[in-house]
Amino acid sequence: MPADAGANAITAANAAATAASPATPTAPTTRTLTGSTLAMLGGLAALGALATNIILPAFPAMGASLGVPVAELGAALSSFFLAFAIGQLVAGPLSDRWGRQPLVLGGLAVFIAGSLICAAADTLGMLIAGRVVQAFGVCAASVLSRAIARDLFDGAALARALALTMVAMAAAPGFSPLIGSALDSRLGWRSVFVALAVAGAALALHYRLSTGETHAPDRRQAVSMGKVLRGYLALLADRRFILSAGAVGLMTGNTFTFFAAAPRVLMGKLGLSSLALGLFFAITVFVVFAAGFLAPRLAKARGLRAVALSGIVIAAAGGAALMAVPGTSLAGFVGGIAVFLFGMGLVNPLATAMTLQPFGREAGAASALLGFLQMFCAALGTALASLPSDAPARLLGMVIATASVLGLLLFLQTRSPVKAGQ
Repeated sequence: MPADAGANAITAANAAATAASPATPTAPTTRTLTGSTLAMLGGLAALGALATNIILPAFPAMGASLGVPVAELGAALSSFFLAFAIGQLVAGPLSDRWGRQPLVLGGLAVFIAGSLICAAADTLGMLIAGRVVQAFGVCAASVLSRAIARDLFDGAALARALALTMVAMAAAPGFSPLIGSALDSRLGWRSVFVALAVAGAALALHYRLSTGETHAPDRRQAVSMGKVLRGYLALLADRRFILSAGAVGLMTGNTFTFFAAAPRVLMGKLGLSSLALGLFFAITVFVVFAAGFLAPRLAKARGLRAVALSGIVIAAAGGAALMAVPGTSLAGFVGGIAVFLFGMGLVNPLATAMTLQPFGREAGAASALLGFLQMFCAALGTALASLPSDAPARLLGMVIATASVLGLLLFLQTRSPVKAGQ
């Protein structure tokens, strides 16, 4: 569908809905990617990563305050990931039935409540409970950021929106440890969770005022447990979805694996301080920035599939480099990671766009299932990279290279997407 025709169709649907019910929120009538829309999409996508990594520097203070060993605080991470993975499978289909706005605003309200529970926690159990509440709330924001992008954009515009959104997703885990460290040292660890609550409230206000509902009433579908399960099974059986979604899941899993394994390599083997580790994470963001800005431009000239394939190959080369460099070489580790992150920055937004492009009516369910696959691959990759090893950098390289090759084998079987209007 041409961009103008799509905009006119949405405008007509919104006009009819508004006439029937003045209180019904209207969807945007333009598909121009503005700074405000980008800030909204990036904020929704990045909030979950922010809530995960920002607490890491505060673990020692949290453990001392709650009277538990720091190692036991790992449950605050695992419980968050588990609830996040499960919750997004529910949030996506519900948004296809009831619209994006109730799920986004309701989810952010739940996230704010969970953050305040964590801030007030005086036991590990209460902290874990708050983290679970946080995850169930923020998973809706994260999964629906992609669905909202799919509501608003098609083709190259969708790829550009997702690429720029991924820049925000990369910045969140990269810079959040530095933010968490500053808050913890100046105001105490509880201020970290208060800051998350404030961020959730600000994002909810921005979304409500700038965007509102994007899923037109005539595109919504009735939802039931049986239909949801059949929908997920249908997506898993659809080659257009599972091939590219599998590749995206593997590459995203590689990214989570890198963040989980890097402290073991850089602090445990190479002797970097926690501040140096935080600075390293922050610097890596600029590699993903560069790839994220370059990806849509290359895709416009060479096509989504060709550039995404190149990104997977580059990421695999980065993993292979980690396997080859000496375990005590900081420059070799940084170089291999930079190559990997650049490749990941190319493939992730473009392959995600290819995955969601054919499923406009089921964008919520497709985005939810894609997110679940990403979290599953992240959990598997992290577990593999955490195995006992005298050469953790080489082990990380093996995981990255293997997952990238598997992603390449899947993606080679995809077809180039049909451009909007064809």
